[in-house]
Amino acid sequence: MNQDQIKDILLKLEDTEIDFSVTMTGKKSKKVNGLYKPDTREILLHNKNFDDDNQLVYTAIHEYAHHLECVRQGELRSPRSHTAAFWARFHGLLEKAERTGVYKIGVENSEELNALTEEIRQKYLAENGRLMSELGGLLAKAQVLCKNAGVRYEDYIDRVLCLPRTAAKTAIRVSSLQVNPALGYDTMKIVAAQPTPEKRMAAEQQLMAKRSPDSVKVDLGRKPEDEDPKDRLEKEKKRLEKTIHMLQARLDQVEQSLSNM
Repeated sequence: MNQDQIKDILLKLEDTEIDFSVTMTGKKSKKVNGLYKPDTREILLHNKNFDDDNQLVYTAIHEYAHHLECVRQGELRSPRSHTAAFWARFHGLLEKAERTGVYKIGVENSEELNALTEEIRQKYLAENGRLMSELGGLLAKAQVLCKNAGVRYEDYIDRVLCLPRTAAKTAIRVSSLQVNPALGYDTMKIVAAQPTPEKRMAAEQQLMAKRSPDSVKVDLGRKPEDEDPKDRLEKEKKRLEKTIHMLQARLDQVEQSLSNM
């Protein structure tokens, strides 16, 4: 597979307003499989790292997702490259690539891996989800018993069970909402974090359909498309001004402390 073929595959997955180039370096790298250069809009692929075209396509899609995110963000692009929005876009492109047959994850190629996957899902992910849901129910019961006994529940959580309060709170919420334990506990938390029953149902359906957690979070957290860009920038401006003010105040305190030493 050559550079032109790879670029053609990427453009068929999703078109882009701004052109880009794909370059095979002909090298092997221990650090990265590929790289996207936003200033020159160039995708570099260390093709000697790959055993087959499937692996090459995966990395090319990864770097193309970076390009598409840079185009979307424009001059206001985030200094962080691997954001939830990036992973959601990347996984969305992989889903398209699988549907069109240009990429496949390939788990079905190994009977041993298939069997291990089912063992992980059933014996560990689902079981962990079930146990943590039960724990949430017991913590809710402990909360009532603490109140009846005149015991501060927060102190009980902190110094008797030695649990982080947020972990206890999340377990109770997951249990109270009766999230499907087959998802596994970490994924159950994503469902429980949704603010409405409709969104929780949508999250559970998408996750059961094997959509990635980042894709689900970004999809359900997406703001209406008709949001005024000017309003969005005004809000960001206010946040930045507040942050700068707080940092300046702290800087003044540090400088004052240094001058008194």
